[in-house]
Amino acid sequence: MIRKLASGEFRLYSRKQDPATGKRRNLGTFKTRAAAEKHEREVQYFKRHA
Repeated sequence: MIRKLASGEFRLYSRKQDPATGKRRNLGTFKTRAAAEKHEREVQYFKRHA
């Protein structure tokens, strides 16, 4: 899940909530939405090919 921050940057959050905190895990902050979407694809690939 990608959210736009007040600073204008985009932050990638995990799809599921972190059971320890009840919040979504921060997976990185990016200057552009395209960069965040690219990283999200990388994360999904890694989850299935590690």
